[in-house]
Amino acid sequence: MPSTPLDEHLALALRLADAAGEAIRPYFRQPLAVDDKSDLTPVTAADRAAELAMRSLIENRFPEHGIIGEEFGRARENADFVWTLDPIDGTKSFISGVPLFGTLIALTRARRPILGIIDQPISRERWVGVAGRSTTLNGAVVHCRACAGLPAATLFATTPDMFKCGDATAFARVSGAVKLTRFGADCYAYGLLAAGLIDLVLEASLKPYDFCAMVPIVEGAGGLATDWRGADLDLDSDGRILVAGDRRTHRAALEFIGS
Repeated sequence: MPSTPLDEHLALALRLADAAGEAIRPYFRQPLAVDDKSDLTPVTAADRAAELAMRSLIENRFPEHGIIGEEFGRARENADFVWTLDPIDGTKSFISGVPLFGTLIALTRARRPILGIIDQPISRERWVGVAGRSTTLNGAVVHCRACAGLPAATLFATTPDMFKCGDATAFARVSGAVKLTRFGADCYAYGLLAAGLIDLVLEASLKPYDFCAMVPIVEGAGGLATDWRGADLDLDSDGRILVAGDRRTHRAALEFIGS
């Protein structure tokens, strides 16, 4: 069967993940200088090296494509195809020696995510999602689990600090209604949801490179990824993210958010 353009894009995305992992692994649990960016979030040589490696591969293979990266900004962001790159989502975990970070790679077309990878370079777990296809974890198809309602749900968020003012109140309503709330997994939580191990991820203050990769992964596993109004996610979304493995829990969480 002849390859499609999406197959060519996926092949490049897999190369990007390989390159990022090769750049990151030598730094993990090693003495490492940590700089603070203007928003006071940490950045390291590993973040920079991984993003530079990925950007170089994109520029060489698809120079007409746009790129939005956490460390080196935007190029051709109005192109039809735009890559979003977060070389280490969870740098605070990375610098603490906690292997719950990941490399996030997404491709959007007409601003909507069509391909996504979550790659954990230490455990070597890799979730791959492609629009119209089943999500895989290290090559095996995975599925979200059924969850009839919030009282049975496990909810994740990166940190309670990401919720401000009214967002904090909305999060508290959802958290108060679920069985279990956990923090600290960053992008890894979305992989756990796609693998059928947790039920909800509710977050705020995210950038496109934080959430675009997980959209095809969650959807390809049978889940639902939207903003807090229930709208589809794209490059223009406001960074408030609700992801559920079961549409019933998604609908219930939306009701609590809007209460």
